[in-house]
Amino acid sequence: MAWSQDEERMLAQIEQHLVEDDPRLVARLESFNERVRRSEARSKGEPADRRRPRRSTVIILISWLLIATLVATLLIMVLRDDAAALAWAAAV
Repeated sequence: MAWSQDEERMLAQIEQHLVEDDPRLVARLESFNERVRRSEARSKGEPADRRRPRRSTVIILISWLLIATLVATLLIMVLRDDAAALAWAAAV
């Protein structure tokens, strides 16, 4: 059932007032609507749009990689130092 022109005009006014009064709410609703569209597309088997990962996701990933590298480097240094100390003790 189609809406009358008055109803459409009233809805447009309500939408405009919401945009002016609470832009954060509008952004959240748009984000929610986008998630629903992607979810519906996935459930229908349509190919999903590829989008770039968020900046925060990339920063967290890089941070974990740096932490893992640091831990591995420290372990290697400690193990080499222990091996060198044991070799020196055996030589003395």
